[in-house]
Amino acid sequence: MSAANRRERPEPPEPLPVPTVDAHTHLDACGCVEAADVATAMDRAAAVGVTRVVTIADDLPAARWAVQAAHWDDRVAAAVALHPTRTAALTEDDHAEIERLARDPRVVAVGETGLDYYWDHSPPQAQQESFRRHIDLAKRLGKPLMIHDREAHEDVLRILSEEGAPDEVIFHCFSGDAEMARRCAEAGYLMSFAGPVTFRNARELQEAAVVVPEDLLLVETDAPFLTPHPHRGRANEPYCLPWTVRALAALRGVSDERIAESAERNAERVFRLEELPPVVRSVTPGAEDARSA
Repeated sequence: MSAANRRERPEPPEPLPVPTVDAHTHLDACGCVEAADVATAMDRAAAVGVTRVVTIADDLPAARWAVQAAHWDDRVAAAVALHPTRTAALTEDDHAEIERLARDPRVVAVGETGLDYYWDHSPPQAQQESFRRHIDLAKRLGKPLMIHDREAHEDVLRILSEEGAPDEVIFHCFSGDAEMARRCAEAGYLMSFAGPVTFRNARELQEAAVVVPEDLLLVETDAPFLTPHPHRGRANEPYCLPWTVRALAALRGVSDERIAESAERNAERVFRLEELPPVVRSVTPGAEDARSA
């Protein structure tokens, strides 16, 4: 497949029978810059039943943009944090700005934070210190903690236990096996599944997806990354979520409608989506702060 084809968006999937929520996407990395771009991407998603998204930040510029985007479109909420691979040289000012942005009323989670031992961009000690600070922030703000966990399961679980987990914890793009899923379920942690659960070589992940309790299940794209089968390697966007929903339904032996409904219900609960203040078309204080930061 050529580089041009890999970047090309696939044709839209068949619409879902009921609406659902993309619990983790990166609209800025999907090429959205302005409000019109966000509206266009959300229109594409809504046409196939993906009616709301949480757009995620992993550094300060992305965090400022995510807050701004959440004030552009009622279908978009934001989560902000400093990604573990960005933690090698954080300052007190960096953490202070993330806290300020996280207090915005349209920010529904602190994330993505956690540990990533696959890449060596940041030493484990720096990652762990930042992770602990994000855990504390989520607890002080009363917002969910969205975790990035790559090849770091034991340390992630250990630090959550040592620090005391927030009331709501989400393992984004869950990557563990069935035993890890059971341990997370026992702790009451939510698990969000992305495109890799559709991959043919993902047997352990697929076994994990089967054992997750329905009330702890979320779905996501992690767009523009991890495009689901049969379009692996091409551009991903929230409108691609139905392929993952249908793969999960087939694995669990239930209807597409049931997965979409339960994922939406769980997203509404954990992110408190019904409590979000509506977008005000004039500039809001939170959005102005994000613009000027």
